[in-house]
Amino acid sequence: MLDGDSILHLPIVVEELADRDIAQWDAYVASCPQATFFHKAGWKRVIERSFGQATHFLLAKSDGQIRGLLPLAHYKSRLFGNALISNGCCMGGGPVADDEQTHDALDAAASAMMDDLKADFLEYRRPVRRHAEWASRDDLYVTFERAIEPGEEQNLKQIPRKQRAVVRKAIDAGLVAEIDTTVDRFYPLYAETVHRLGTPVFSKSYFANLLEEFGADCDILTVLSEGRPVSSVLSFYFRDRVMPYYAGAGEGAREVGANDFMYWRLMRHAVDRGYRMFDFGRSKIGSGPSAFKKNWGFEPLPVVHEYRVAGGGEVPEINPRNPKYRIFIAMWKRLPLPVANLLGPYIVRNIG
Repeated sequence: MLDGDSILHLPIVVEELADRDIAQWDAYVASCPQATFFHKAGWKRVIERSFGQATHFLLAKSDGQIRGLLPLAHYKSRLFGNALISNGCCMGGGPVADDEQTHDALDAAASAMMDDLKADFLEYRRPVRRHAEWASRDDLYVTFERAIEPGEEQNLKQIPRKQRAVVRKAIDAGLVAEIDTTVDRFYPLYAETVHRLGTPVFSKSYFANLLEEFGADCDILTVLSEGRPVSSVLSFYFRDRVMPYYAGAGEGAREVGANDFMYWRLMRHAVDRGYRMFDFGRSKIGSGPSAFKKNWGFEPLPVVHEYRVAGGGEVPEINPRNPKYRIFIAMWKRLPLPVANLLGPYIVRNIG
């Protein structure tokens, strides 16, 4: 039997994920404490099928066993540049590994791939800060999470008084929540919401692919007022947590407290499924969604992105603070919704 020191000296081979390794990849994700939902192998199929982008999911093996992995997606467009991102469409990613030797091997393979693809930058999302020589940003996003009280009344008392009153009013008004098996009610609400924000919408097929790929680890909860869908949220489930990830609301949702009711019902649904952590996800610092989560009593936690930038340049400004994108956002809001829904998927497919 090999001892720990001997294992560290075995050669490490970094290769791209093949179909034969998918089960072993996901088993490693399930067992590795640093791995997240966004490291799952299913993202490779979702990104390729939904957006037509190339993916390079790297795994590091030693003696036939996975010791680390790194999911990468390659996005290239005139508007948003040439980037290698871990992980595309996700708020998390970056290499996860058993030891520093394996981390270094994955970093080296990713950096070599970046150079081969002539990418402008390589981006790791929500990593532990490991590269003092790389650029980084911690001033764009924060994330929010906390434990869910198992009892219904205890859970309600977790919510600050003002928001709790909104939830109770929505309950008294007869709002109901249902779990959907298709994206048909979710998608129009989501498309309407992102249009109000000036953001191009993902294709409907992307959300259908998420439901199909992740099965019981992904579902949609829709809130109805007098039989009419008014808000909806698509969530992921991983280990002990539920992660509301995409949400939408129609006109009038705020007046009936649909969003507050929706997240409270999602908490109750998650508890019924055996989950104990509510991961409210990433929001831009100073944004409306960030303020909403603070009003629910969640404390912001820092989010770090690391970048290896070609030529050692500046961190890319692919975010709403960039004046170039602010102009685009303002113009997009003025488009008729049907036009925005038609054009949006062709644009957003190039945004990682």
